[in-house]
Amino acid sequence: MTSARAVVGQRSGLRRFGKSSTTAPADAATENAIDVQNVVMRYPARDGSEVLALDDLSMHVGPGEFVGIVGPSGCGKSTLLKLVAGIANASGGKLLRAGTEITGPQPDIGFVFQSATLLPWLTVIENTTFPARVLGLPKKPSIERGRELLASVGLSGFEKQYPGELSGGMQQRVAICRALLHEPKLLLMDEPFASIDALTRDRLATELQTILLTHRVPALFVTHSIPEALFLSDRVLVMSARPGRLLAEFTLTAPKPRVLEEAYADPDRIGAEIRSLLSEEHQP
Repeated sequence: MTSARAVVGQRSGLRRFGKSSTTAPADAATENAIDVQNVVMRYPARDGSEVLALDDLSMHVGPGEFVGIVGPSGCGKSTLLKLVAGIANASGGKLLRAGTEITGPQPDIGFVFQSATLLPWLTVIENTTFPARVLGLPKKPSIERGRELLASVGLSGFEKQYPGELSGGMQQRVAICRALLHEPKLLLMDEPFASIDALTRDRLATELQTILLTHRVPALFVTHSIPEALFLSDRVLVMSARPGRLLAEFTLTAPKPRVLEEAYADPDRIGAEIRSLLSEEHQP
């Protein structure tokens, strides 16, 4: 397939996985690589039993990769991000970052949640630079970087506004800028556009592609939108229904920047294959 535009449908192949499979290569200790090894996660239930969220999950994320994660609701995608961030502890297995086991919060990671979670009593620039206050970074350079990030997402001139004066899409842009403020080595994004209308969602996805290409930040991106995953990702990981395991991986080789319309058109039927895998998971 040839085109003057970067198409989404080019790929190097599909890999399917069974229980105890892993995608970790020999160079798993490479800087910022994430290696998930046979991870199990259980949560206590109100009746005293346990909910098995993740079971024998293994996967690898290489340095510099944008990896999309799709799967049924409740399959443990958000739980996985919390484990990688070090804000939750696995019940079993290991998570490694650059070859070192993750045992606690990772201060050099940025996290974008489903809602913007801005502090309503702080202005836009104060919310954007909040990580600098927490991490003890110099104030003046942090404010300068915050202004640059806000300008890059079209929010120059809104620095003194409060979150309640912004639309939902504008608030989420501030949240993305906040996550990038301290120049994180890894960006975790948990359905960041889930609460936004479709048109704004498409616009923010395009803006996010530009931001990440500009700042060269590797990312793990959870989404329920298959076109969104195809548009943004270098690889797409498909998870099973709970308990979450890795079902398959699709490697996308189309150059970036890409065109969002190509992801919706799904010229090589990658999205159709992912939907088929997920449909099988929902069959009784």
